[in-house]
Amino acid sequence: MLAPICLFTYNRPAELKQTIDALKRNYLASESELYIFSDGAKDQQSDEKVFAVRQYLETVTGFKSVSLSCAPVNRGLANSIIAGVSKLLAQYGKVIVLEDDLITSPNFLDFMNQALVYYEDNKKIMSISGYTMDLPSLKNRKEDFYLGYRAGSWGWGIWQDRWELVDWEAQSYQSFRWSFLKQFRFMRGGMDMPYMLWKQMTGRLDSWAIRLGYCQFEYDLLTVFPVRSKVKSIGFGEEATNTKKSHRFRTHLDDGLKMDFEFSPAPVIDPLLVKEFRGKFSLKSRIVEKFKLA
Repeated sequence: MLAPICLFTYNRPAELKQTIDALKRNYLASESELYIFSDGAKDQQSDEKVFAVRQYLETVTGFKSVSLSCAPVNRGLANSIIAGVSKLLAQYGKVIVLEDDLITSPNFLDFMNQALVYYEDNKKIMSISGYTMDLPSLKNRKEDFYLGYRAGSWGWGIWQDRWELVDWEAQSYQSFRWSFLKQFRFMRGGMDMPYMLWKQMTGRLDSWAIRLGYCQFEYDLLTVFPVRSKVKSIGFGEEATNTKKSHRFRTHLDDGLKMDFEFSPAPVIDPLLVKEFRGKFSLKSRIVEKFKLA
């Protein structure tokens, strides 16, 4: 059984149409069930765009089935994702998650579904990511995948038992906060992670992803990434919730021709890829990018 697709939308009709059009070109689109969650407007300025989004969503076809859920009020992205993903996992046991500013390659659903089946019983794997950054060592890598310490949030998949590990209140945070060793280890996935978690816990950030990442760290679990990205973001702009301007995370999209992927049952981390991955979130990388954008 193919995993259902869970798509979260808000107030960007132009980006949403591109996301849907690309998803419809996936080889498995017509066999996949699509569940769309449309968040309510948070102010009068957003109301017109949310209305336009919902008008368009009523016309979406090209999938095995399309189910639309429209929130009467603004729940915010974190609450919407936690509730929507939890609902589908309770019904299906696994899910593929997208947001309304992501372009997928035609083989995105193939990679995601095959990885979700392959690693379903491997409790060392937390989630599957359809997106990867352009890392130097990936150019000549023959495998279809690699492993990382940080969960992906741009086109990802997960199982119910892994999702239920997450403590959304992060009750262990106080002991983590005063442990330099734990914070240092948490930075395996990027030096920004302890700071993001601190912002979340102090009300300066509303992110489901950092809480998922913290859970992954606590249980010492891994994420499966594709060697060639099956997802790219078009959400770099003033209306983006979390990413205004950035070049570090732009990636080359897979051509989508490959439909069968090979994985390995033994999780082995490549230290060089970990270093290159972590480097994308380094202070040096951020400073260089700011100078380029200035």
